[in-house]
Amino acid sequence: MSGPPRAVALARLHVRAALAPLAAEHPGALVLVACSGGADSLALAATTAFVAPRLGLRAGAVVVDHRLQDGSDQVAADAAARCRALGLDPVEVRTVQVARGPGSGGPEGAARDARYAALSDAADQSGAVAVLLGHTADDQAESVLLGLARGSGARSLSGMRGQVGRLRRPLLALRRTETEEVCRAAGVDWWTDPTNAGDGPDAPLRSRVRAAVLPLLDDVLGPGVVDALVRTADQLHDDDAALSTLARELLSAALVDEDGPGRAPRDVVILDVEVIEAALPALRTRALRLAALAAGCPAGALGREHVLSVDGLLTRWRGQGPLHLPGGVTATRVCGRLVLEPPHH
Repeated sequence: MSGPPRAVALARLHVRAALAPLAAEHPGALVLVACSGGADSLALAATTAFVAPRLGLRAGAVVVDHRLQDGSDQVAADAAARCRALGLDPVEVRTVQVARGPGSGGPEGAARDARYAALSDAADQSGAVAVLLGHTADDQAESVLLGLARGSGARSLSGMRGQVGRLRRPLLALRRTETEEVCRAAGVDWWTDPTNAGDGPDAPLRSRVRAAVLPLLDDVLGPGVVDALVRTADQLHDDDAALSTLARELLSAALVDEDGPGRAPRDVVILDVEVIEAALPALRTRALRLAALAAGCPAGALGREHVLSVDGLLTRWRGQGPLHLPGGVTATRVCGRLVLEPPHH
């Protein structure tokens, strides 16, 4: 008796690995699949519909309609119908409003923010213990290339995490061709997003990387580029995790807790200059970034140039005045202390 096709077996293996700890901790709980109607998310839906009940979990789906393309409502309705046909329940379509204009983070970033907010809200309302996302090895490779193009550090180059809070990405080890094979084995038709063709300068940047850059790298460097980029992301993830742990320890050691009547408000971050200045640059700048975030700097607006400017108050001190950081946060060095303060103080 032959088993399932290799891609189906591989998908089930990884989904089971992602869900088994949840089943042990939350027997009978609900997990949601984020489904766009594309091959990746429908492969995840089909696999979860098979694996979850065998672990004692319930499986549902959320389809997010961004309303960015004509006919998106029908695409969402079709995706929801396919999820129901696979046995997922409940299945919900969420329509979102994608922010536009300055400060929105660009169309791709704004759509992503709206999507994740909708998924989080759906999980809250349904009591789901996890939301499963259908990102693949190809998506991971694209993320690494985009990080390289931006000149990002290890945090960005380490790509997408397999688990962040309630979010799980079980298919990061699968290629896009394998998710299509899973769909064919399940008898499921999928929708192909026309923007994935990457045609023209107005196409989403990720789509252009997918359609033009990765195939070119395969031609020039030989097959295996995607796998190599994924390995790079895995290695950098381990490095980043270690450095981040050390940076948090450094920040904890440098924090000054000022007691007494003049005690600083909780969201004012005060650091001992001598402690943090003595650290290695890789740890010092990471700790300063964490401090800026704790003081209220928005993560998406806080760039490396801001962190290096704060670092200059330690390593290039010559009596300079306050620095103005994103979110209205100010950074000031005074009397051996580095003070990061939100705007309302």
